[in-house]
Amino acid sequence: MQRSELEQFVKTSARDLGFDLAGIAPAGPFREHEYFPQWIADGRHGEMRYLESRAEDQQLRRASLASVAPWARSVIVCAVNYNSDAPYSTACPDPSRGWISRYAWGRADYHDVLLPRLRELEARLKERVSATGESPRTWCYVDTGPLIERVFAQHAGIGWIGKNTCVINQQVGSWLFLGVILTSLPLTPDLPAPDRCGSCTRCLDACPTNAFPAAYQLDASRCISYLTIEKRGDLPEDLREGIGRHLFGCDICQDVCPWNHKAPVSPLPQFVPRTELVNPSLDWISGMNVEEFREVFRGSPVKRTKHSGLLRNAAVAMGNSGNARFIPALLGLATGDDPVVAEHARWALRKLGAVEPDREENGTP
Repeated sequence: MQRSELEQFVKTSARDLGFDLAGIAPAGPFREHEYFPQWIADGRHGEMRYLESRAEDQQLRRASLASVAPWARSVIVCAVNYNSDAPYSTACPDPSRGWISRYAWGRADYHDVLLPRLRELEARLKERVSATGESPRTWCYVDTGPLIERVFAQHAGIGWIGKNTCVINQQVGSWLFLGVILTSLPLTPDLPAPDRCGSCTRCLDACPTNAFPAAYQLDASRCISYLTIEKRGDLPEDLREGIGRHLFGCDICQDVCPWNHKAPVSPLPQFVPRTELVNPSLDWISGMNVEEFREVFRGSPVKRTKHSGLLRNAAVAMGNSGNARFIPALLGLATGDDPVVAEHARWALRKLGAVEPDREENGTP
């Protein structure tokens, strides 16, 4: 089989399996990988220690695919659009409601949506080449592999890496989930996607926590998505006001991106938003017990923040709402058993100009 036929087979199969975009990149290395070690050294990754993982040669795994998969010759990159026709986070003036990131509105975790499709594509590829006597080695990943997916997505022609470090496609926008297949097959790569951000800086200007020290650079330790999902324990006090009413994740830099203004809506039923999660009521979220949390977010990415993390975020959101009617709910959280939630509730009470409960009286150290 000629290689050009195999590459076309891969892309056609990917579309048949529900992927919106598919492309092929060489295994690298790429210039973009050179910045990753310094990014880690500067602590831009916050407390995400898994990003510090090193291979046997002590190279950062995500900075050198050759260190962890020296057999890989090509990387197949597939993308699924998860956009919906629901409003953007920048269009919710109601101070009694919070924000859950767009990708977490459905009833399924995107890993569970993409990985079976990716494995089926892997199986079809192996079956296709088996007739020639080849038995290629492959690995499938959705967000969990030792590689920086967006770098390979750019070199596979899926889209360019925007100034907000998201992958942006000219037709689809940036509401994209990525999945990759590493393979030992020397597939013909696609051309890298050209950068079309131009002079636009809307994403950089809109970030309320100043998470972009410069264009194309992200300080994850200041990113609202990191703070509300990955960060455990206390949130930095100087960033709490900037978090606004975000409960899980953040979409601001994508909401303001011009390339998303005409982004198509995903047809996949797994990504149809649950209306109660689009600008959810802060009363509802802050009053949620562990059992309700598990039931509401079963199978959802939101479960990553855990019940305690969601209540912590809700306390910050209520403090940033400017709405004094949340004071009774915050008093309840401030006198609860979870010290992290209680501390953030006390901060919120101060923000609303309310009197904090006596710490010693309520057993809070």
